[in-house]
Amino acid sequence: MSNLGLGIDAGGTQTRWALADAAGAIVAEGSVGGMSATQMGSAAGRDAVRGLFAMLATQVLAAGRPLRVCAGLTGFDGVGTQATQLLAEVLKLAPAAISMRNDVEIAYLDSFAPGEGYLVYAGTGSIAAWIDADGQFHRAGGRGVTLDDGGGGFWIAREAMRHIWRMEDEQPGVWQQSAMARAVFDQIGGSDWSLSRQFIYGQERGAIGQLALAVAASADADPVARNILERAGSELARIALALVGRYGPRPIVLGGRAAHLHPLIAQSMRAALPAELPVTQRHTLAHHAAARIALHSCH
Repeated sequence: MSNLGLGIDAGGTQTRWALADAAGAIVAEGSVGGMSATQMGSAAGRDAVRGLFAMLATQVLAAGRPLRVCAGLTGFDGVGTQATQLLAEVLKLAPAAISMRNDVEIAYLDSFAPGEGYLVYAGTGSIAAWIDADGQFHRAGGRGVTLDDGGGGFWIAREAMRHIWRMEDEQPGVWQQSAMARAVFDQIGGSDWSLSRQFIYGQERGAIGQLALAVAASADADPVARNILERAGSELARIALALVGRYGPRPIVLGGRAAHLHPLIAQSMRAALPAELPVTQRHTLAHHAAARIALHSCH
């Protein structure tokens, strides 16, 4: 195949890729492990990214040879070219054929033309984004899970674990009466503190964020889980309102895998926003969008 665009969505949990033809049809796709821009700050991290890019290139080149690449990388701030160079090497392309962006920019351009509206994106973390008519990227939130990222998957997982272990401090064994705690411990592999400690402190943030799935699964049976998801929606509304306050009212799209965990998240966000603000929930396949952008918009 010729005249193919390669789109990459590199997140903390999974890196997905897709090839699109000149008409925008997806002709192949696949995935490798998770990665982020923060890994480029150490030799070990760069080696890990290089290895994952090599695996990705093997899959891609077996399906077709791309002419251009548009890659969205979690945490990418536009500074430095190491990730671009690594990707160019394994794909045997000139660096100029590769556009590296923040993954949220890709999701935004799949939802709006520049200047049109605000994207609230909830994955492992959370961010509200606006690309203005001049192409300038503006944000609220997205400061990382240590500082905030309210409403994202990691935040949901952390809030659940915090509640569970505070209750255990007060009433050891009370977790057995909580549908959320039972679901959480089932996913972790047991109720011993040593297992929770290893889960929270011994993994990448994307893997920890997967625990939000257990919270969502128990929400219909556990009021604490429901409350956490409702507060997640309020957190996402907060960052949306930050952009509205700075740049004026515009339509809002809610996207990201965490936003789709349970209807309560979108419902709570909608309830916390002014009624006159249009809000649409959208399931975005960022690697598909990036593949199409690669041929039409990245250069």
